Amino acid sequence: MAIITLTTDWGRMDYYVGALKGELLNGCPTATIVDISHHISAFNVQQAAFVVRNSYRHFPNGTVHIIGVNSEPTSKNPLVAVQADGQYFLGADTGVFSLAIRANPDKVIKLSYEPISGFSSLHVFGSAGAHLANGGAIDELGEPYTSITQLIPLRAAFEDSVINGTIIYIDSFNNVITNISNDLFERVGQNRAFEIYVQSFHNKLTTICNTYSDALPGELLAIFNSVGLLEVAIHNGKAAELLSLDIGSAVRVKFLNNIIN
Repeated sequence: MAIITLTTDWGRMDYYVGALKGELLNGCPTATIVDISHHISAFNVQQAAFVVRNSYRHFPNGTVHIIGVNSEPTSKNPLVAVQADGQYFLGADTGVFSLAIRANPDKVIKLSYEPISGFSSLHVFGSAGAHLANGGAIDELGEPYTSITQLIPLRAAFEDSVINGTIIYIDSFNNVITNISNDLFERVGQNRAFEIYVQSFHNKLTTICNTYSDALPGELLAIFNSVGLLEVAIHNGKAAELLSLDIGSAVRVKFLNNIIN
């Protein structure tokens, strides 16, 4: 079964998503098209990469993932097809692939197409996506491309007793997700007691919840989410809005000398 996913910054009010689905189904009528998100902030490559990175691994091998974010081609950022981790990815070479894909690419192809005025990526994604969904070879889409753009992910800094992280994503519930992983937390913490400071010393947490409901309604909480990253939320509330948090806001973990029993 052919599966094509769509992650875009095109929204739902315009014709763009519908037009792309029509192009894809014209080329591959049997395809199942899955909307991952069409509400990525305009041109926000990092946000798109986070969503795709934590979605694509749940799809079967051979799935085609179209990333329509900041996707109009330029001479510096051409449209490319990437084969990696058993799947296919289409998008502009903005650096999004280096952040979104968990494995090194097996192949990268610069897509061949005739330039047109207007919404050119629509037609290119439709044609290339249908070709791959029909089982066509990626090599048939263009020429090998070796200069794929690399973006360096923002990683948490750490010392013996401190982790300095930042907020890298805010979800639709206004929960904030940091770049502090569970593995790093355990490696630095070594089962010690800790204090988590969210943006300021006024917002302090000293426990990690297993579920959101471990906290009382309206209470601030910390949890390691399903992708293994430290998340700060308010039970039945909007943490980002109420605490004036944004992408890049600081989250600091300080480990104490006493061991947790």
